[in-house]
Amino acid sequence: MDVMEFPHSPGAELAGRTVVVTRAETQLGEARRLFERAGAGVIDLPALVIGPPDLWGPLDDALAELDQFHWIIFSSANGVEAVDQRLARQGGSLARRPGGLRLAAVGRKTAQRLETLGAPADFVPPAFVADSLIEHFPVSAWGQRLLLPRVQSGGRTLLAEAFSEAGARVVEVAAYESRCPSALPSPALLALERRSIDAITFSSGKTVDHTCRLLAASFGEAWMEHLAGVRVISIGPQTSRRCRERLGRVDGEADPHDLEGLVAACVRALRDGPLRDRP
Repeated sequence: MDVMEFPHSPGAELAGRTVVVTRAETQLGEARRLFERAGAGVIDLPALVIGPPDLWGPLDDALAELDQFHWIIFSSANGVEAVDQRLARQGGSLARRPGGLRLAAVGRKTAQRLETLGAPADFVPPAFVADSLIEHFPVSAWGQRLLLPRVQSGGRTLLAEAFSEAGARVVEVAAYESRCPSALPSPALLALERRSIDAITFSSGKTVDHTCRLLAASFGEAWMEHLAGVRVISIGPQTSRRCRERLGRVDGEADPHDLEGLVAACVRALRDGPLRDRP
Protein backbone atom coordinates (compact mmCIF):
# COMPACT_ATOMS: atom_id res chain seq x y z
CA MET A 1 0.00 0.00 0.00
CA ASP A 2 1.27 3.47 -0.85
CA VAL A 3 1.92 5.31 2.42
CA MET A 4 -0.69 7.95 1.53
CA GLU A 5 -3.59 5.59 0.74
CA PHE A 6 -5.43 5.00 3.99
CA PRO A 7 -9.05 3.99 4.60
CA HIS A 8 -11.01 6.43 6.76
CA SER A 9 -14.19 6.12 8.77
CA PRO A 10 -16.98 8.34 7.42
CA GLY A 11 -17.25 11.53 9.45
CA ALA A 12 -14.27 10.71 11.68
CA GLU A 13 -12.53 13.78 13.07
CA LEU A 14 -9.12 12.91 11.64
CA ALA A 15 -10.35 11.66 8.26
CA GLY A 16 -7.94 12.66 5.54
CA ARG A 17 -5.11 13.25 8.00
CA THR A 18 -1.84 11.36 8.25
CA VAL A 19 -0.35 11.01 11.72
CA VAL A 20 3.07 9.67 12.66
CA VAL A 21 3.04 7.85 16.01
CA THR A 22 6.35 7.57 17.89
CA ARG A 23 6.31 5.00 20.69
CA ALA A 24 8.14 1.89 21.78
CA GLU A 25 8.12 -0.74 19.05
CA THR A 26 6.01 -3.06 21.23
CA GLN A 27 3.47 -0.34 22.12
CA LEU A 28 2.41 0.97 18.72
CA GLY A 29 -0.69 -1.18 18.30
CA GLU A 30 -2.94 0.52 20.83
CA ALA A 31 -2.05 4.02 19.61
CA ARG A 32 -2.64 2.96 15.99
CA ARG A 33 -6.06 1.56 16.88
CA LEU A 34 -7.19 4.77 18.57
CA PHE A 35 -5.97 7.05 15.78
CA GLU A 36 -7.47 4.85 13.08
CA ARG A 37 -10.78 4.83 14.96
CA ALA A 38 -10.66 8.63 14.69
CA GLY A 39 -10.19 8.26 10.93
CA ALA A 40 -6.48 9.01 10.62
CA GLY A 41 -3.98 7.28 8.42
CA VAL A 42 -1.26 6.11 10.81
CA ILE A 43 2.45 5.71 10.15
CA ASP A 44 4.39 3.90 12.85
CA LEU A 45 7.74 5.33 13.84
CA PRO A 46 9.25 3.08 16.53
CA ALA A 47 11.38 5.45 18.60
CA LEU A 48 12.17 3.19 21.55
CA VAL A 49 13.48 -0.33 21.85
CA ILE A 50 12.68 -1.68 25.31
CA GLY A 51 15.21 -4.06 26.79
CA PRO A 52 16.94 -5.03 30.02
CA PRO A 53 19.14 -2.67 32.04
CA ASP A 54 22.89 -3.12 31.89
CA LEU A 55 22.81 -4.82 35.31
CA TRP A 56 20.00 -6.75 37.01
CA GLY A 57 21.75 -6.88 40.38
CA PRO A 58 20.33 -3.73 42.02
CA LEU A 59 16.72 -4.64 41.10
CA ASP A 60 17.14 -8.27 42.12
CA ASP A 61 18.64 -7.22 45.46
CA ALA A 62 15.71 -4.88 46.13
CA LEU A 63 13.14 -7.52 45.17
CA ALA A 64 14.76 -10.01 47.53
CA GLU A 65 13.86 -7.60 50.37
CA LEU A 66 10.29 -6.73 49.35
CA ASP A 67 8.97 -7.40 52.84
CA GLN A 68 11.00 -4.40 54.03
CA PHE A 69 9.21 -1.94 51.71
CA HIS A 70 5.91 -0.16 52.29
CA TRP A 71 5.25 0.81 48.65
CA ILE A 72 6.38 0.10 45.10
CA ILE A 73 5.74 3.12 42.90
CA PHE A 74 5.42 2.35 39.18
CA SER A 75 5.64 5.17 36.65
CA SER A 76 5.30 2.95 33.55
CA ALA A 77 3.87 -0.34 32.37
CA ASN A 78 7.40 -1.31 31.32
CA GLY A 79 8.48 -1.10 34.96
CA VAL A 80 5.54 -3.28 36.01
CA GLU A 81 6.44 -5.90 33.41
CA ALA A 82 10.12 -5.94 34.33
CA VAL A 83 9.49 -6.26 38.08
CA ASP A 84 6.95 -9.05 37.68
CA GLN A 85 9.29 -10.99 35.37
CA ARG A 86 12.20 -10.66 37.79
CA LEU A 87 10.00 -11.74 40.69
CA ALA A 88 9.02 -14.80 38.67
CA ARG A 89 12.69 -15.77 38.48
CA GLN A 90 12.72 -15.69 42.30
CA GLY A 91 9.55 -17.79 42.48
CA GLY A 92 7.23 -14.89 43.24
CA SER A 93 4.99 -12.32 41.55
CA LEU A 94 3.38 -8.97 42.23
CA ALA A 95 0.10 -10.76 42.87
CA ARG A 96 1.79 -12.77 45.67
CA ARG A 97 3.75 -9.88 47.17
CA PRO A 98 4.12 -9.46 50.96
CA GLY A 99 0.86 -8.51 52.64
CA GLY A 100 2.01 -5.08 53.86
CA LEU A 101 3.36 -3.96 50.48
CA ARG A 102 1.16 -1.53 48.55
CA LEU A 103 1.35 -0.50 44.89
CA ALA A 104 1.01 2.93 43.31
CA ALA A 105 0.70 3.51 39.56
CA VAL A 106 1.15 6.65 37.48
CA GLY A 107 -1.12 6.47 34.45
CA ARG A 108 -4.04 4.41 33.23
CA LYS A 109 -1.92 1.98 31.23
CA THR A 110 0.36 1.32 34.21
CA ALA A 111 -2.66 0.65 36.41
CA GLN A 112 -4.24 -1.59 33.76
CA ARG A 113 -1.08 -3.70 33.52
CA LEU A 114 -1.10 -4.24 37.28
CA GLU A 115 -4.78 -5.21 37.10
CA THR A 116 -4.02 -7.74 34.35
CA LEU A 117 -1.34 -9.33 36.54
CA GLY A 118 -3.81 -9.75 39.40
CA ALA A 119 -2.15 -7.01 41.45
CA PRO A 120 -4.43 -3.96 41.22
CA ALA A 121 -2.92 -0.65 42.29
CA ASP A 122 -3.73 0.58 45.78
CA PHE A 123 -3.39 4.17 44.60
CA VAL A 124 -3.63 5.90 41.21
CA PRO A 125 -3.30 9.70 41.22
CA PRO A 126 -6.11 11.76 39.66
CA ALA A 127 -3.82 13.11 36.93
CA PHE A 128 -1.57 10.81 34.95
CA VAL A 129 1.70 12.56 35.79
CA ALA A 130 4.27 11.94 38.50
CA ASP A 131 3.68 15.34 40.12
CA SER A 132 0.08 14.38 40.84
CA LEU A 133 1.18 11.21 42.63
CA ILE A 134 3.35 13.22 44.99
CA GLU A 135 0.65 15.78 45.67
CA HIS A 136 -2.12 13.24 46.35
CA PHE A 137 -0.15 10.39 47.95
CA PRO A 138 -2.58 8.80 50.45
CA VAL A 139 -0.25 8.57 53.46
CA SER A 140 2.51 10.67 54.92
CA ALA A 141 5.82 9.81 53.27
CA TRP A 142 7.67 10.19 56.57
CA GLY A 143 9.33 6.91 57.51
CA GLN A 144 7.97 5.04 54.49
CA ARG A 145 10.37 2.79 52.57
CA LEU A 146 9.65 3.13 48.87
CA LEU A 147 10.88 1.15 45.86
CA LEU A 148 10.93 3.06 42.57
CA PRO A 149 11.66 0.84 39.53
CA ARG A 150 12.46 3.06 36.56
CA VAL A 151 14.10 3.31 33.16
CA GLN A 152 17.90 3.13 33.36
CA SER A 153 18.60 6.43 31.61
CA GLY A 154 16.63 9.55 30.88
CA GLY A 155 13.92 9.02 33.50
CA ARG A 156 12.90 11.70 35.97
CA THR A 157 14.33 11.73 39.48
CA LEU A 158 11.56 14.06 40.70
CA LEU A 159 9.74 11.26 42.52
CA ALA A 160 12.81 10.06 44.38
CA GLU A 161 13.89 13.60 45.30
CA ALA A 162 10.43 14.71 46.43
CA PHE A 163 9.76 11.64 48.56
CA SER A 164 13.23 11.80 50.09
CA GLU A 165 12.66 15.45 51.04
CA ALA A 166 9.37 14.38 52.66
CA GLY A 167 11.18 11.91 54.89
CA ALA A 168 10.80 8.66 52.95
CA ARG A 169 13.59 6.17 52.47
CA VAL A 170 13.74 5.72 48.71
CA VAL A 171 15.41 2.95 46.74
CA GLU A 172 15.49 3.83 43.04
CA VAL A 173 16.65 1.06 40.69
CA ALA A 174 16.87 0.48 36.95
CA ALA A 175 14.27 -2.06 35.83
CA TYR A 176 14.60 -1.65 32.05
CA GLU A 177 16.25 0.49 29.40
CA SER A 178 14.78 2.22 26.35
CA ARG A 179 17.28 2.49 23.53
CA CYS A 180 17.22 4.17 20.12
CA PRO A 181 16.38 2.01 17.07
CA SER A 182 19.01 1.73 14.36
CA ALA A 183 17.08 3.51 11.59
CA LEU A 184 13.75 4.91 10.46
CA PRO A 185 11.36 2.32 8.99
CA SER A 186 10.75 2.70 5.24
CA PRO A 187 7.10 3.93 5.40
CA ALA A 188 8.03 6.72 7.82
CA LEU A 189 11.08 7.66 5.77
CA LEU A 190 9.03 7.85 2.56
CA ALA A 191 6.27 9.93 4.15
CA LEU A 192 8.82 12.38 5.55
CA GLU A 193 10.54 12.64 2.18
CA ARG A 194 7.21 13.41 0.51
CA ARG A 195 6.27 15.97 3.18
CA SER A 196 2.89 14.22 3.42
CA ILE A 197 2.44 14.20 7.21
CA ASP A 198 -0.08 16.31 9.13
CA ALA A 199 1.00 15.58 12.71
CA ILE A 200 3.61 13.71 14.72
CA THR A 201 2.92 12.54 18.27
CA PHE A 202 5.35 12.01 21.13
CA SER A 203 4.72 9.98 24.29
CA SER A 204 7.93 10.76 26.22
CA GLY A 205 11.01 12.91 26.18
CA LYS A 206 13.02 9.97 24.89
CA THR A 207 10.74 9.53 21.88
CA VAL A 208 11.51 13.16 21.04
CA ASP A 209 15.28 12.71 21.44
CA HIS A 210 15.42 9.46 19.50
CA THR A 211 13.20 10.74 16.69
CA CYS A 212 15.46 13.77 16.27
CA ARG A 213 18.48 11.47 16.16
CA LEU A 214 16.85 9.21 13.55
CA LEU A 215 15.82 12.19 11.41
CA ALA A 216 19.32 13.66 11.53
CA ALA A 217 20.82 10.31 10.52
CA SER A 218 18.43 10.06 7.55
CA PHE A 219 18.32 13.66 6.31
CA GLY A 220 21.46 15.34 7.61
CA GLU A 221 21.69 18.86 9.00
CA ALA A 222 18.48 19.99 7.30
CA TRP A 223 16.39 17.28 9.00
CA MET A 224 14.08 19.74 10.75
CA GLU A 225 12.82 21.01 7.40
CA HIS A 226 10.98 17.71 7.01
CA LEU A 227 8.76 18.66 9.97
CA ALA A 228 7.87 22.09 8.59
CA GLY A 229 4.09 22.48 8.76
CA VAL A 230 3.70 19.25 10.75
CA ARG A 231 1.78 19.64 14.02
CA VAL A 232 3.86 18.49 17.02
CA ILE A 233 1.63 16.80 19.62
CA SER A 234 2.82 15.85 23.11
CA ILE A 235 1.34 13.54 25.73
CA GLY A 236 2.21 15.71 28.75
CA PRO A 237 4.15 18.61 30.28
CA GLN A 238 7.59 16.99 30.46
CA THR A 239 7.33 15.74 26.88
CA SER A 240 6.19 19.20 25.78
CA ARG A 241 9.26 20.70 27.42
CA ARG A 242 11.50 18.37 25.44
CA CYS A 243 9.64 19.20 22.22
CA ARG A 244 10.34 22.88 22.79
CA GLU A 245 13.99 22.18 23.55
CA ARG A 246 14.60 19.97 20.52
CA LEU A 247 12.00 21.14 17.99
CA GLY A 248 11.36 24.70 19.11
CA ARG A 249 7.61 24.25 19.55
CA VAL A 250 4.68 22.11 20.61
CA ASP A 251 1.31 22.52 18.89
CA GLY A 252 -0.87 20.43 21.19
CA GLU A 253 -0.72 18.64 24.55
CA ALA A 254 -2.87 15.74 25.71
CA ASP A 255 -5.28 16.32 28.58
CA PRO A 256 -5.69 13.84 30.17
CA HIS A 257 -2.12 12.69 29.60
CA ASP A 258 -2.89 9.35 27.96
CA LEU A 259 -3.46 7.97 24.47
CA GLU A 260 -7.09 9.08 24.30
CA GLY A 261 -5.96 12.56 25.29
CA LEU A 262 -3.24 12.43 22.63
CA VAL A 263 -5.81 11.71 19.93
CA ALA A 264 -8.03 14.54 21.20
CA ALA A 265 -5.08 16.96 21.23
CA CYS A 266 -4.29 15.98 17.65
CA VAL A 267 -7.90 16.65 16.64
CA ARG A 268 -7.79 20.10 18.26
CA ALA A 269 -4.45 21.03 16.68
CA LEU A 270 -5.59 20.04 13.19
CA ARG A 271 -9.19 21.25 13.41
CA ASP A 272 -8.64 24.67 11.87
CA GLY A 273 -5.75 23.85 9.58
CA PRO A 274 -6.18 22.97 5.89
CA LEU A 275 -5.52 19.46 4.67
CA ARG A 276 -1.98 19.22 3.35
CA ASP A 277 -1.54 18.96 -0.41
CA ARG A 278 -0.83 15.40 -1.40
CA PRO A 279 1.85 14.62 -4.01
